[in-house]
Amino acid sequence: APLPGSLQTAAKAAGKEKDLGPVITTSAPLVGPFLRFSPNRALRQKAREAVESRGQRGGKTDNRQIVSEILDLRVERARLLGFDSFADFKLETEMAGTPGNVRDLMMQVWAPAKAAAEDEAAALTRLLEADGEAAPLQSWDWAYYAEKRRQAEIGLDANEVKPYFQLDRMLEAAFDCANRLFGLEFKEVEVPLYHPDARAWDVTRNGEHMALFVGDYFARSSKRSGAWCTAFRSQEKARGNIRPIVVNVCSFPLPTEDEPSLLAYGDARTLFHEFGHALHHMLSDVTYASMSGTSVARDFVELPSQLMEHWLEVPEVLTAFATHHETEEPIPDDLRDKVLAANRLHQGAPTVGFLASALVDLELHATDQVPADPMQRQAEILADLGKPEAVSMFHQLPHFAHVFSGDGYSAGYYSYMWSEVMDADAFAAFEEAGGPFDAETARKLEANILSRGGSDEADALYTAFRGQMPQVDALLRGRGLAA
Repeated sequence: APLPGSLQTAAKAAGKEKDLGPVITTSAPLVGPFLRFSPNRALRQKAREAVESRGQRGGKTDNRQIVSEILDLRVERARLLGFDSFADFKLETEMAGTPGNVRDLMMQVWAPAKAAAEDEAAALTRLLEADGEAAPLQSWDWAYYAEKRRQAEIGLDANEVKPYFQLDRMLEAAFDCANRLFGLEFKEVEVPLYHPDARAWDVTRNGEHMALFVGDYFARSSKRSGAWCTAFRSQEKARGNIRPIVVNVCSFPLPTEDEPSLLAYGDARTLFHEFGHALHHMLSDVTYASMSGTSVARDFVELPSQLMEHWLEVPEVLTAFATHHETEEPIPDDLRDKVLAANRLHQGAPTVGFLASALVDLELHATDQVPADPMQRQAEILADLGKPEAVSMFHQLPHFAHVFSGDGYSAGYYSYMWSEVMDADAFAAFEEAGGPFDAETARKLEANILSRGGSDEADALYTAFRGQMPQVDALLRGRGLAA
């Protein structure tokens, strides 16, 4: 009963798919809001522990032994290729270059992020005790009391916000930004697709076909959780003018008979993020498919996606497209401003959560010795860092799919933060030029980054766009962590 109506609706839809009553699963669109809004501490603990224990519950779905085997094979691979460690091997072709450079960047951010998280923990502990609950603050308390603090300090109720973020309107917002920046136009088309939930758009510019864009946005039991972008076909010119077929996949709540699919603000950011990857494919203009679109250094690939998130924060975009699903009234200015302010509140904990995962990934791969027990080694790394107890790392090793479902982000999870250094600086280029839709800056972004794929070194591409390389200061300011 205390849960928001939108979460109750989503829980009923998830249960119906399983022939059950309402359920909360470990799928982010369900468990995330549950941890934020459930006043039942015991049930929050059950949900949080279920999330964190994925892949380590014994039986056929336990991944701990597989983690050890993968780490062992990666060490063997590095030795065969003449490298000191798997991280040295993986980072040789990346923008960062060496494990030392990655560690230096992350530790520059760790100290201010940890300090901020500790301040946040003290404030949330006071709220916990005011509720008559026993300290210490736990990981399953964090989201609930952070939401309470957000409401108290900013007056923002997430349930008041969600009706303004309709999936279809957020898609229109992303398409409109792409049109104003790069002249792209999107027309929905009927084509055979792999699932009834998927939709497709013909993407053109000045009447010329640029891409087919496929969106698969709803959570379902047959789909892994999370969000990603892929290409069924990449752009190339070696065998003719071949344009890409690009797919964005997300896990948003299904629409119901009473309301459309409504997104949390974080979901809307995810939509813009994956659409940024899609633009990297759509605007690609290289000769060979092996270098097109997102075929770039792993610590450069997140620049277009994270940069695109900034346009969701542009007030005029929110005013135009964040409209109430019942009244179609635009989001009130004061509510919009609260959303933007809340986006910079409590950034210490998520930064620590990310860095904890990224540093564990790096340290496990920056050695030629495989730990006898990777879980124990994970605990030792976190203890050495002094991670605040109540802050959860984003991914425990047994469900760290970025690192262990393939080699894509192995020794490379740091790349999201490496790219954030650039995306903060890149968006500043638009602001310095007069506004988020400055035509000349957009032209330079397309000409030097989005169209070039992996046809040149990442630092050369970025410098051609911006004139210089960015510093970590931009990231700290963007996360509200600068002194």
